[in-house]
Amino acid sequence: MLLLYTHTTTARLQYIVDFIGKELFDGEITITNDEAYFKASEQPGLNYSSQEFSHREFYLRQTPLLFETGIHPQQVECFEVNFYKAFFQTSGDFPFDIFAASFYLLSRYEEYLPHAKDEYGRYAHINSLAYREHFLQQPLINYWLQSFKKALQFKFPGLVFRQSQFKCLLTYDIDMAWSYLHKGWWRNLGGFYNSIRKGEWARVKDRWLVLRGKRKDPFDCFEWLDAWHLYCRLKPYFFFLAAKKRSRYDKNISCDKKPFRDLISYYADTYHLGAHPSWQSGDDAALLREELEWLEVVGDKKILCSRQHYIRFSMPLTFRRLLEAGIEKDFSMGYATINGFRASVCSPFYWYDLKKEEATSLLLYPFCFMDANSLFEQKQSPQQTYNELIQYYERVKGVKGVFIPIWHNFILGTDPAYEGWRKMFELFMKETVYWDAYNDAL
Repeated sequence: MLLLYTHTTTARLQYIVDFIGKELFDGEITITNDEAYFKASEQPGLNYSSQEFSHREFYLRQTPLLFETGIHPQQVECFEVNFYKAFFQTSGDFPFDIFAASFYLLSRYEEYLPHAKDEYGRYAHINSLAYREHFLQQPLINYWLQSFKKALQFKFPGLVFRQSQFKCLLTYDIDMAWSYLHKGWWRNLGGFYNSIRKGEWARVKDRWLVLRGKRKDPFDCFEWLDAWHLYCRLKPYFFFLAAKKRSRYDKNISCDKKPFRDLISYYADTYHLGAHPSWQSGDDAALLREELEWLEVVGDKKILCSRQHYIRFSMPLTFRRLLEAGIEKDFSMGYATINGFRASVCSPFYWYDLKKEEATSLLLYPFCFMDANSLFEQKQSPQQTYNELIQYYERVKGVKGVFIPIWHNFILGTDPAYEGWRKMFELFMKETVYWDAYNDAL
């Protein structure tokens, strides 16, 4: 196992060493501040300090970030290493401070600094270093770790590394389970009126047939999804929006409707059930707890997973509230405006509270693809989206990471407005997901 020497151990350094140790090794990287002990040790040694001792060690000259306190604008100048961007250039056996650079991206340091927000009050992706330097579409930290592993292997040929495995975790956001059903007569009357006013006679007919039980609701693709999950031997995550009151951004089926409660209960028994905290709960911690408690009663299980509705979160308030509410895993780390790697990584990692300067127990699962981004934000066709989806899948698979896409039932249903998206999903499941699941089962 690797022994790391540094003059001073800080919370930041311990956090990133724990992350890198988990990614590269089966055990922990040991940190020591004892120079004599480090020099006398027979273990492979990594010297992370400002002074090189000998050519026997792996030397990485430290940069200041991990030894600072407080949040300050950083001088970040990118350059290329092995055809990938890097920053915090330094000297030694590796060309940049991978510890500090990885911490900067994982902690979302830039999101604590003053920044412009998008129309929904969220951190805008155009502010990010990854977008400005054109590596948003890459799991850059995972690429860095591959290079770092090779450098360590060259220095210490006998060093044993962890054998990682690629995983695909399908996830679904259920913002509105049905288009027409179980919405009450007032909402349906309003729907009829709006469709007639716009001359959308096909929608008027469709709504009428669904309400009379003559046609399946266009958003109801749940049995169809179940068949695909069974075929691919997967247990996905379903995140249900359960706002108590309707609002501009929270338009789920009423929590009083028995079919909605039955649907949630079924998925709680069958797959992984998670909360999709409402827009309103982002401003009300008590409301967040109410939504979680309701889901726990209906699903008859403790709710430990969540993903923010509209990917609405801000550092550090949102994640602190999730922790206080008992959430252990959050799947919100990504953008609701563009596909890509918000934290430049495709491995789960623990959230670091930069203002408190402490690692937390909240495990973040970053996503890199959302169907709604491709459709509404990037204005792509199903074919263009399929090509993008496969690119992300192969990049994550190439570094043996965790691929997490977000799907919505209304896009995968039978509504004519989303024609072609259902077939695109089928192709992805049949030609890609199934075969990898099959090979993993062998």
